[in-house]
Amino acid sequence: MTETQKPEAEIRNKAELLRSLGHLARGLSALFWGLPASLVICVETARTDWLKTFGFIPALAVTALLIFGLWQMGEFQKQERPWRTALDRAKLLGLVNFGLCPFLYWHNRMPRETFFSTAIFVLVLSAVLFLFNLNVVLKQLGAMLPDETLRHETGLFTALNRWLLALLFVLSNAYVALLHASQMPLEFGIQILWLNRLGLWLLTFFALLPLAMTMALIWKTKETILDSVFDAQ
Repeated sequence: MTETQKPEAEIRNKAELLRSLGHLARGLSALFWGLPASLVICVETARTDWLKTFGFIPALAVTALLIFGLWQMGEFQKQERPWRTALDRAKLLGLVNFGLCPFLYWHNRMPRETFFSTAIFVLVLSAVLFLFNLNVVLKQLGAMLPDETLRHETGLFTALNRWLLALLFVLSNAYVALLHASQMPLEFGIQILWLNRLGLWLLTFFALLPLAMTMALIWKTKETILDSVFDAQ
C-alpha cells in the first residue's frame, strides 16, 4: 500500500466506524423510548378500553420499535462473536414478544378464554427473558467501548439486573401457581389472600427496578457514544 493509499484507507475506516456508531446510537435511542412505551401500552391494552379503537396495533408498534433498535445495533462490530450471540438472542425474544402481543387485546376482549391467558403468561415470561438478555447485550457492548468507568458500571449493574430478573422469573411462576392453587385447605384462605397481594407488589418492584436501571445504562451508553463521535470529528 502506497503512502497516498494509507490516508484513504484510514478515512474509509473512520467513516465506517462513525456510520456504525451512528446506527448504534440510533438503536439505543429506540430501546430507551421503546422499553417504557412497551410496558405502558401493553398493560393498557390488556386491562383497559381506551386503546380499543386501535386494537392491538399500538402494542405491535412499540414491540416493533424494540426490534428496530436491536437491528440498528447489529451494524456495530459484526465480527465480535459474543456480542453478536447476545444480540441475536435478544432479537429472537423480541420477535416472540411481537408475535404474542396481539393476545393482550384478545384476552381483554375474552378474559375467560384459557388459551389467551396462557399466551399472556408466556408473553410475560418472554418479556422478562428479553430484558435479561438485553442486559447481556449492554454488558457486551460496554466491554467493547473504551470508557473504563462505563465498562465498570455496566458490568456491575447488568449483573444486579440479571439477578433481580432471575428472581422475578421465579416469583412470577410461584405467583401464578398460587393463583391457580384451588385445592388449598380453607384455613389457609387468609394467608393465601395476603400472599396474593404481597406477591403483586413484589412482582411490580422486581420488574420496575431492573427496567429503570436498564434505561439508565442505555442512556449513559448512548451519551458516551455520542461524545466519542463528536470528539472524533
